[in-house]
Amino acid sequence: MKKINCYICDLLMMLLVAISHLPFRVLYAFSDLLYYPLYHVVRYRRKIVRSNLTTVFPEKSEAEIRSIEKKFYHFFVDIVFECIKMVSITPDEMKRRMRFEGMDYVNGLLGQGKSISLYLGHYGNWEWVSSMGLRIGGDVVTAQVYRQLSNGIMDKLMKRLRERFGHVSVEMRSTARFINKTVLEKRPSITGFIADQSPKKRDAKYYVDFLSHKVPVLTGTERITKHFGHEALFLSMKRIERGYYVCEVSSLHPDPSSLPDFELTNLYFRQLEKEIMDAPSMYLWTHNRFKYAMKQ
Repeated sequence: MKKINCYICDLLMMLLVAISHLPFRVLYAFSDLLYYPLYHVVRYRRKIVRSNLTTVFPEKSEAEIRSIEKKFYHFFVDIVFECIKMVSITPDEMKRRMRFEGMDYVNGLLGQGKSISLYLGHYGNWEWVSSMGLRIGGDVVTAQVYRQLSNGIMDKLMKRLRERFGHVSVEMRSTARFINKTVLEKRPSITGFIADQSPKKRDAKYYVDFLSHKVPVLTGTERITKHFGHEALFLSMKRIERGYYVCEVSSLHPDPSSLPDFELTNLYFRQLEKEIMDAPSMYLWTHNRFKYAMKQ
């Protein structure tokens, strides 16, 4: 079975390679074509998206909710094609389309031998953040934490894409062990944590106020950041136009270890909520984020 999965994965990768070599303008033309059936015919997770938006924005009219919803689906299809483009896009092209502000600050910390926990959310094109490694010099470990997909073929494909620009993909359960290894090797690291994922209800240890709900959240990023003495940074993203983004990296707090338990997690969710409110169509609304929300 493992050999068959590898064979299927290789075939899918060949197909993605062929698609990825198409110019962006052609990929976006396909996106425009596929948006309509996805939204109006297939209605992919429409009930979840509508429910999320109406509970997060109770003050908005049905017309306003539908407008955000349509913009989200159009953006969603765009980033699917942008992720496919990662198969073959050149480093120079990626650097031109994905700009990072605050990299002098980041490289300064790493140059001092400090390691970084980089907080971000399922916002904008988070997959392209793996290209940050192109902007980092020296003997630095650049990594991203991910939750293994149940579909082995898709998991392998996504891992290939995410590691194209030198990033190491670290499965969530292996994070502490991986970071401890970099410490023993005396190598500074920058590790990206998409920290807005929901824990299973039985694993919920802490709830935060987020998008008009009180939701259970993962706190492992905070524990790792404090335990290893990492700097805590937040990455925000803006879409300038189709296929062009600007990311800004800033400090969440200058001394995370001095904070009481869960305050770093609170700071992260406040920052992420502000970002979402500025441009809600760029958040990933297809996940049932509030299924374990506490009734208020």
